[in-house]
Amino acid sequence: MKKLITIIVAAAGITAASAETSTNSIAAGVAAPEIKYPWKSSITAGLSLTSGNSDSELATLKFVSDKKTPADEYSLDADGAYGKANGVQNNDSVHGFGQWNHLFSERMFGYLRLEGLHDDIADLRYRATLTGGVGYYFIKDKQTTLAGEVGPGVVVQRVGDSDNTFGTLRLAERFEHKFTGNNARVWQSVEILPQVNKVSDFLVNAEIGAEASIAKNLSLQVCLDDSYNSEPAGGYKRNDIKLVSGVTYKF
Repeated sequence: MKKLITIIVAAAGITAASAETSTNSIAAGVAAPEIKYPWKSSITAGLSLTSGNSDSELATLKFVSDKKTPADEYSLDADGAYGKANGVQNNDSVHGFGQWNHLFSERMFGYLRLEGLHDDIADLRYRATLTGGVGYYFIKDKQTTLAGEVGPGVVVQRVGDSDNTFGTLRLAERFEHKFTGNNARVWQSVEILPQVNKVSDFLVNAEIGAEASIAKNLSLQVCLDDSYNSEPAGGYKRNDIKLVSGVTYKF
């Protein structure tokens, strides 16, 4: 649990340290109104049920923060789970990523993404993924976004007692729709990371979720995560499915 708390605190620190404002230039001796682009953050606490490599009951905690300016978009995510799996206590997983998008136009952007994962349940000691490339918003308005991303990268991991480093080509898609008037939303994302010199070895990460407001700054959230590894640790299954539900506080 200390790993999770450390990541959450670090992510919150990055958000606070990175907060900035943008001010229009002074014209005719009169300062234009100040334009602010704040970070929008949330913390979700809840429970997780998994199937695949284990039947587990885990407490979960997640921190998310996003910031958008006319030229750049920033996303931070840190989450983890801790509890009992297959009757054994002290199983944990810790995951986090940071992504920076630089907009070349209203819809096209370049991106850089760094992601890390540790998962006791899948016997994944660590996995670090660095990718970069280009993306495009096929839909981009106040209620709905649909974007695709593609680019090369590198994966460094230890699965069981086996170390592995390989080049990859990340293919990703993400969708979100916000419902007008009731502060509810749905989202979906999927990414595929094939090994470039052996495409039969690949990773797939997918998520689908929904959120609905219950009070000011509070909402209920439920999501289904699916992680697929074509080459898992010996004796482990390829697929891990996780159902997570919790209460979200936004600030």
